[in-house]
Amino acid sequence: MKKIRVGIIGFGKMGRIRAEAIAQIDCAELVKVYDTQSNTDGGVPFASSLDEILEDTSIDAVFLCLPNHMNKACTVRALQAGKHVFCEKPPAFTAAEVIQIRETELRAQKKLMYGFNHRHHGAVQKMKSLVDSGEYGRVLWMRGRYGKSVDESYFDTWRANKDLAGGGILLDQGIHMLDLFNYIGGAGFDENHAFVSSLYWNLEGVEDNVFAILKNRRTGLVASLHSTMTQWRHLFSLEVFMEAGYMVLNGLKTSSGTYGEEVLSIARNRTTAPAATWDDEEQHVYQIDTSWLTETQHFFNAIAENIPVQIGSSSDALAVMKLVDDIYQNKRHEHENLNTKLKTIRLAK
Repeated sequence: MKKIRVGIIGFGKMGRIRAEAIAQIDCAELVKVYDTQSNTDGGVPFASSLDEILEDTSIDAVFLCLPNHMNKACTVRALQAGKHVFCEKPPAFTAAEVIQIRETELRAQKKLMYGFNHRHHGAVQKMKSLVDSGEYGRVLWMRGRYGKSVDESYFDTWRANKDLAGGGILLDQGIHMLDLFNYIGGAGFDENHAFVSSLYWNLEGVEDNVFAILKNRRTGLVASLHSTMTQWRHLFSLEVFMEAGYMVLNGLKTSSGTYGEEVLSIARNRTTAPAATWDDEEQHVYQIDTSWLTETQHFFNAIAENIPVQIGSSSDALAVMKLVDDIYQNKRHEHENLNTKLKTIRLAK
């Protein structure tokens, strides 16, 4: 079978991670990369420009590993150039922009996949399979906490600029947890209450904390999110409680090791006291992170077999960006309501 010829645009940390995964897949080969820094450290041919990759008709697929503000435009251009596209998150800055991308995807008839990598972690796949099996009944509620710490060097990066990043910790990390809520909960959310703030780093339009409560009004499913960059000790925790049991994932296996071990605890509930104890829990520890490889393989399988992208599709991207929009809009409404109240108080005086 003819190999899928691949180009990578953006060859920083994420571009190199993708290159390592591509190298392990037999049906694909990396033929060219582009970055503003020309040292590839790996002997991969280096393009002189982004256009050189997009205009190369021998390249079948591109990976976009770019600053957030470039994702939408480059995705559209790559699809229009006849490439299959894998783009890192976030897909764009708003759900409306994702709709525009999906229109191009439909016309281009090419595969489009987004890097919601957390779906591919072993523990998350186990959680998803258990929910789908119905063995423990329906999901009642979920709670996700995802936090990291940054230092003052953060100010020197594009992430500290709203025009380049689109937002703060919600688009950086919180989007992954929102996507997991959608993935595991299944039905989505149509109501939310959120507090979005920059209490410590004081960056305009780049929040350092988000507290959000999401609800599906039809099913009653509720999920709570805390996304933060003032978590001085990195943390990942996802709890899923069902009618007949629960799953708690603490830690996430990463190359840096900063989120600790990836440990999934599963137990059945009890209808009478006492509740489940630590001894009742079944524990799964995931020592190796294969998520990058399985995610990349999923993309190439969709291309090679001409089947829809099942995990990380543009539909998934649209669903999560609607939640992001709602949370940011909720925050703006709170601000407007506060101003209205202040005006009323002044008039009353």
